[in-house]
Formats: sequence, structure tokens, C-alpha cells
Amino acid sequence: MHLNQMDMLSGMTKLRGNPWAVLATLSLGFFMTLLDMTIVNIAIPDVMRSLHADLDQVMWVISGYALVLAALVVTAARLGDMKGQRNLFATGIALFTLASAACGLATGPAVLITARAVQGLGAALLVPQTMAMIVATFPAARRGTALGVWGSIAGLATLSGPTLGGLLVSVAGWRWVFFINIPIGLLVLALTYCWVPDLRTGRTHRLDLTGMLLSTAALTLFTFAVMEGNRYSWNAWIWALAAAGAALGAIFLRHQARRQNAEPLIPFALFTNRDFTLMTALMATIGAVLIGAIVPLGLFLQQQLGLSPLHAGLALAPSPLISLAVSPLAGRLSDRIGGRRVLLAGLLPFAIGLTAATLLTHDGAHPLTFTVPLMFMGLGTGCMIAPLSTEAMRHVPPHLAGAAAGINNTARQLGSALGAAATTALLSLGDSPLTGIHLAMTLPIALLAAAALGLAATGSRAAAPAPHTPTRRAEHRTSR
Repeated sequence: MHLNQMDMLSGMTKLRGNPWAVLATLSLGFFMTLLDMTIVNIAIPDVMRSLHADLDQVMWVISGYALVLAALVVTAARLGDMKGQRNLFATGIALFTLASAACGLATGPAVLITARAVQGLGAALLVPQTMAMIVATFPAARRGTALGVWGSIAGLATLSGPTLGGLLVSVAGWRWVFFINIPIGLLVLALTYCWVPDLRTGRTHRLDLTGMLLSTAALTLFTFAVMEGNRYSWNAWIWALAAAGAALGAIFLRHQARRQNAEPLIPFALFTNRDFTLMTALMATIGAVLIGAIVPLGLFLQQQLGLSPLHAGLALAPSPLISLAVSPLAGRLSDRIGGRRVLLAGLLPFAIGLTAATLLTHDGAHPLTFTVPLMFMGLGTGCMIAPLSTEAMRHVPPHLAGAAAGINNTARQLGSALGAAATTALLSLGDSPLTGIHLAMTLPIALLAAAALGLAATGSRAAAPAPHTPTRRAEHRTSR
């Protein structure tokens, strides 16, 4: 038995530095953190009954995680450049796993909210490192395929949360929504040290403490105002928090402008790349689209059609399944013909599927009638996420990959927060719940149209795929 264990360990270590083994490890950790953005929603009623919590407290179980994640991603990305991206990834996984155990063992709402905030910190530490390490590991000619897989994980995690959450809550109870992270986290941590090399650029980085404090404060205030605005009817103090966040953001940008020659937190050179700027903006838009599409439809299935959480999740399953199958192919196609064409091709089926789903949301509808529209939405998601990441990171130099990943992921989180706030506001309008659902589902359709117009306005010609080049790992110093 001892020899078998040694052979197994030797076989695992032989995969150290293998790009696909690295991608599998990073994607599994990334999936776990994004899944927790939506999987908890389905457990809200059970958490309220079990912990004797009111709705405001339970909503903070969701909001606290998203708030910490959105506020700290940029800072964590830069810390990865300084301390090593593998180190930050492993630290984030360990912290996230421990916090998941604390969430599952929580005896009251205060403990659960605190543990969720720590989960958000762990997620913020690891999420930006995944994209940066993929850029460092894969050559430009194969990066689209790799980011396609990574992107499919993002879409799958966002869309499959209700399905997996409904299954876990129905079969094992709400605590297993968190306990399920423990074996996954331990596996990712072990694979990280077996398979993922410690890639460094060899550059010395300095800590911009003032910039980190300003960006964290600005993002915290602004994100809090956006997430809580509907709950407090957008009263004066919510607007004051949003204004304070915007003001601190302006001060942060001014501070960064003065540090462009001295290790800035946000290198402005990234935005001279038109593709990076456009794709980051589109990443925020698509983040809002995914939230704005899936939340109203999930509410319709449960509130109007009376489905259980499990059956509602299963009814939504065609979208993430199709997205998972399509995304790697879309990433490979992005390498061959350019990401813009693939992205434009994805906007159309998503819009068609969502429009059809909106027309089908009426009294007496059958859940199975949404299967084909959801398949179209999954096809669109798979074709959108992969080229967004590929084109945003295609020409980013290795020493800026961490900062670029931080900006990209922050845009995604802010887009999701803004989309959730707008969706919640629209759901409350109209003379009936069904009218509110219809209004909410028109928002992502409008955003998809705006995304298509933005692509057309900047030129629909696809960027030329990168030629095959040797892996960029050679540009890095590997510390074993």
C-alpha cells in the first residue's frame, strides 16, 4: 500500500507545470467561489427558519459575500504580483474552505454573516490569480481555448447555482450548501502544490498602500449603496454613500495618475489597448445580463408556477449544460478567427432565447416550454464568456496580467451588483408580480442590444489570432 501511495504521488507530481493540469486546478477553485454567488439564494427560506433570522439578516448572508469580493479583487490582484500568484491562490482557497466550514456550523445569523464575509475575502484573494496564471501558463495561440474553459466555468457556476442549491437543500439541508466546499477546497489545495508551479516575472513590486485603501473604500461604499439601495428605497443616506464612493474613486484615479511611473495599482497603459477596454466594459454588461436573466425566470418558476427549489433548478439546467459544452469550442474558435466574431455570434442566440422566454412567462405556462429558449441562452452564454476573456487578455504583457485580471473581475462583480439592483427595482414595479417579471426580463435584452451596438461602433473586424509561439512560461522564473 505504501508503494502504491508513493507511485500515485509520483504520478501526480509528474503533471507539475502541465498547462492543462494547472487549468483544471485553477478552474475548480474558480468554480467554487463563483458558485457561492448564487447557490445560497435557493436556501434563503430554510436558513430563515433554522436560524430564526429575518429577511434583512439573510440577505446580508448573500450581500456580505458579494460586497467583500467586489471591494478587494483589485487589491488582491496586485498582492498576487508581489507575493506570488500561486501563494495568494492557495491562501484564498484555504481561507475560503475554513470559512465554508464556519458557515455550515453557524448557530445564528451574525455568525453566518461574518463567516460569509471571510468567504468573500478568500474568494477575492484567489479569483484574480486564476486568470493571471492562465495567461502566464498558456502561449497566445492556445490561450483562447484555455480561457474558454475558464469562461465556461464562470457561466456554469453562475447559472447552475439554483440547480445545485435546490438539490442540496432538498436532499441534505441548507448547511450542505457550504459543507460541499470543504472536500473541494481540500482537493484544490492539494492539487495546487502538486501541479501549479510558482511562476514569477522576476520584477520587484512595491505596495501602493494608499491606492489599496482608497480603492477598497471606494468600491465598498459604492457597491454597498448599489446592493442596498432598493431595500432602503434609495433614501438620502444611500445616495450619500454612493456619492462618497464615487468621490473616493475620483481621488483614487488621481492618485494613480501620479504613480504611473512608480508601480500603480491600476496601470493606465492597459487602457491604451482598445480591446482590453472594450471587453472589460462588456464583461460588466454581460455580468448584469446573466443576473438579470436568471433571477426573474427563477422567481417565475417558483412563485407563479409553484415549482419547488429543486424542480425550478432542474428546469433551468439546460442553459448551464449547453454553456459548459460550448465554451471550450468557442474559445478555440476565438484563437482561429478572432474573438469579436464569436462574441457577436453569441449575442444573437442569447437575445432570441431570452426574448422567447419572456414571451412564455404567463399564467398557465409549462416548465418544459422553457427548455428550447434556455438552450439558446446557454449557447449564447458559451459564445460570449470565452471571447470576452480571450480578447481582453490577448495582448496583456505578463507583468501586467495580475492587474488586468483584477480590473476584469472587478468589472464583472460590479456589473452583477448593478444588474441585481436594477432587476430588484424592476420586479417591484407594475400592477402584478408577473408584470414586474416581464419588466425585469426586458433589462438584459436591452443590455444585449447595447453590447451589440458597442461592438459594431468600434468595428466588427475580428482581431487577428495570435500566431503559435512557444509557451510564455519561459519568460518567467519558476520557484519550486
